[in-house]
Amino acid sequence: MSRLVIVSNRIPGKTPAAGGLAVALKKTLAARDGFWFGWSGAFAETPQKQAKFETVDGLRIGSVDLTRADHQGYYAGFSNSILWPAFHLRLDLTDIQSHWYEGYRRVNAQFADALVPHLRPDDIIWVHDYHLIPLATELRRRKVGNRIGFYLHIPFPTPDALSAIPNHEDLLKDLVAYDLVGFQAQRDLAAFNEFGVHEEMYRAAGGTPFHLETGDTVFEAFPIGSDPEAFARLATSPNAQKMYRKVERAMNGRGVILGVDRLDYSKGLPQRIAAYEKLLENNASLRRAVHMIQIAPPSRDTIREYQVISDELDSAVGRVTGRFAEPDWLPITYVKRTYSQSSLAGLYRLARVGLVTPLRDGMNLVAHEYIAAQNPENPGVLVLSRFAGAAEIFHEALIVNPFDADETAEAMRRAVIMPLEERKERWHSLMDTARAYSVDNWADSFLAALAGDAPSSGDTAGGEPGSEGLLPRSGTLGKGSALPLQQVNTQRTHLPGWLRSILSGA
Repeated sequence: MSRLVIVSNRIPGKTPAAGGLAVALKKTLAARDGFWFGWSGAFAETPQKQAKFETVDGLRIGSVDLTRADHQGYYAGFSNSILWPAFHLRLDLTDIQSHWYEGYRRVNAQFADALVPHLRPDDIIWVHDYHLIPLATELRRRKVGNRIGFYLHIPFPTPDALSAIPNHEDLLKDLVAYDLVGFQAQRDLAAFNEFGVHEEMYRAAGGTPFHLETGDTVFEAFPIGSDPEAFARLATSPNAQKMYRKVERAMNGRGVILGVDRLDYSKGLPQRIAAYEKLLENNASLRRAVHMIQIAPPSRDTIREYQVISDELDSAVGRVTGRFAEPDWLPITYVKRTYSQSSLAGLYRLARVGLVTPLRDGMNLVAHEYIAAQNPENPGVLVLSRFAGAAEIFHEALIVNPFDADETAEAMRRAVIMPLEERKERWHSLMDTARAYSVDNWADSFLAALAGDAPSSGDTAGGEPGSEGLLPRSGTLGKGSALPLQQVNTQRTHLPGWLRSILSGA
């Protein structure tokens, strides 16, 4: 079996993780041999060109240091002040500085230089997320002919948002240096295809479109998941039960409405607080019957936009508390620190309502974890944003528009008063889906497609989750196609039917 080389911005930590992506990839890596490569987390005035290797929990981990200037341009700058807001359709929050792109390319080149001496000809290389879009290009320039896959963990932008990103044409060319590009959701694949349609319409109107040869690159959707069985066990562990009992006593019979998010403007936290305020405003009988807990540890707090959202959330929580609090009851608890996975599992299990209401999100694994943590005999209800990738698979959640406070408040009310039998019926369906879209199935599915062992998406589209051991994936532009899409053979099975009909004039 070929070795697997995983490349990400950061290498996994040395402390044991309780679940999620790192655990799944470690398991996959352990089964296939190979190593994990990324930034060490350390800075150096003159970083060594050679990668440093160590063994952590039986896995080989390779890393390089970065200069502070390169890290600023690559990570805080181009990745998180341009790509992140643009991919989440927040162009108003982008901070475009041209020199950041130079740092972004330079770090990707540095990664490639450090990787090449350690690669074998038959290694399978799996690159993760928006920080490293150019890495395959850099590896190809260094004569690396291996199979290389890329997985985007965040949403793919609409054509207008993509066009607003500096050097976006270079980034698209970088994507086609990969053999396989994976997206979180059908929505993201559609957005990529839509860019081609947009360019074709521009050509039809007399403009000169951007032309991109996609070659043999395949673009497909691979919805990521969690490990639901492991998380279900975690929810009944001693640490989880300790948190459960402690908070249950404090709630004194009140229904918990729970949100767990990294503090980020994409998560819709001020909008969520406004919807909870509407719930209390419109339903006086619920004011002492419910309590909202919002856990939102800070992230990227050196970036101005994150400081702004923190202040905005502080203000919203203060407003709701001042408006509805009584001497013997507070409407909301807002916590700005991280908790262990086991503690979170206990809170998920206790919560009558799980609020997952991002304004835009790749998948959102909190939705998966909330479902897995529930007591099958008394499950809670998931309230889920239609703009999370998870909404494409979790149809039995209460799907809401997070920009509509009234709609979200009504969903919360329905969730709080929902009869037990309906809650159980919805949960069983959601849990079956979480099992079908487990993180292990996701990794196996992606790597099978990257190795060329999976059927084409034209053969699997419309299949049942988990059929033939693979997750269903939508169609792609397919091999040998090009953007603008007037160049595409419209009879290829990889081409989505809706796109084929446009190009054939139907």
